[in-house]
Amino acid sequence: MSTTKAARIDKAGTKLTVPIAALAFVIALAVQFIGQAKIDVGIGAIIIFPMVWGLILGLLVSVQKFKPLGLDLQRVAAALVGVAVLLLVARLAFNIGPSLPTLLKAGPALLLQEVGHLLGTIALALPLAVLLRMGKATVGATFSLDREPSFAMVSEKYGPDSDQYRGVLAMYVFGTLFGAVFITLLTSLVANWKIFDPLALAMGAGVGSGSMMAASAASIVAAYPADQEAILGMAAVSNLITTVLGVYVGIYIALPLADKFYKALTRKQEARQAAAVTAGAPAERTAADLDREAAQAEENRRFRERVAESSAAIRLPLWLSLSVLAVLGIGTASVAAKGFSLDIVAGYAVMLGLVLLSIALAKATRKISAIVFITTIGAYISSPWFFAAGPLNAAVKTVDFLSIATVMLTLAGLSLGKDIPLLKNIGWKIIPVGLVAITASFLLSTVIAEFALGLWQ
Repeated sequence: MSTTKAARIDKAGTKLTVPIAALAFVIALAVQFIGQAKIDVGIGAIIIFPMVWGLILGLLVSVQKFKPLGLDLQRVAAALVGVAVLLLVARLAFNIGPSLPTLLKAGPALLLQEVGHLLGTIALALPLAVLLRMGKATVGATFSLDREPSFAMVSEKYGPDSDQYRGVLAMYVFGTLFGAVFITLLTSLVANWKIFDPLALAMGAGVGSGSMMAASAASIVAAYPADQEAILGMAAVSNLITTVLGVYVGIYIALPLADKFYKALTRKQEARQAAAVTAGAPAERTAADLDREAAQAEENRRFRERVAESSAAIRLPLWLSLSVLAVLGIGTASVAAKGFSLDIVAGYAVMLGLVLLSIALAKATRKISAIVFITTIGAYISSPWFFAAGPLNAAVKTVDFLSIATVMLTLAGLSLGKDIPLLKNIGWKIIPVGLVAITASFLLSTVIAEFALGLWQ
């Protein structure tokens, strides 16, 4: 994440990586054997996937006090999550190529539904935050789902010690801890209503977070297994569009709009405060206000530093990260396939090659992220227009995408213990606001996509 000071980046090798990898391997295999559970909640059914069990069990291990999991080990787990996302994107890219005709047909709907992702949080979560009197933190917390790119936007406009920046940090912590689990439950419930087109639901899953997209897409696939390839391809493309457009929309549209909407909703409150100051003793009130603002800025600074410390990056050698993830992935994929197969190894070899090539291209260009290269190249080489698409698709599709998500979220769970102490700093108000923000982004996008698909299909 971005702060005003240079982010601390440490290096780690096998000494720290092997223990956390072994722990993740045991947990991931265990939850993969447990499988999924379906819970009837009256208004629908909720499916709990192995990846959710992995996240929860990993979290429990990371917070237990019997044999505490060190901060460096948790940071290694977080570093592995970042690379696991690339493998997940590589796997999903092989669902995009075969689904390109469907994606192209849904093109206008795919673009139009992004309005829901990019502005849904402002429409619903911001008024709730105002109602709960979150103050100026409302703007930072609700202009987007607040993943890493949001930090720079808000810091540049309002400053790193501002209430708005505190709002960004609060939503970031909330999303990190609860986002994947909540969207799994939400999507599972909505998908099992069977009132939306599965492609509309898949577009709604692309909220701009790799882990949340994977969790959401899994729930949709469980409800519509016959449409798995199209669902995964659509979700991956929607997520990529949200990620790419999110920066520009956030800077030029969402953040200014959230600021104006907040001021409009709090105009009467501000007017009453101004009238009270005018009627009272201006000098004393001004001094008190300055003291209060200084204290709040100091509190915001300390919170920012705690979040920065918690999320400080740790750098692992790429060969080590990919080797560990390959072993974990092949193990969980073998359990999912109910047996080891060399085809699974071949599938991982293809995905690893794609990831390595994309990272090299990203470093060479310095302008385009590896995820964009992975998605684009993967979609092409899995499409009917590539001469070797058949054998490549056959190899990669032996790897269950949920098995990769299980590894990724298990590692995420193991990294979350360091973030739990931050809960006392973000306050209870961010919980309902965060839940509404995620719900708004998913549901509004899905509804728009549903109507748009009806118009263009």
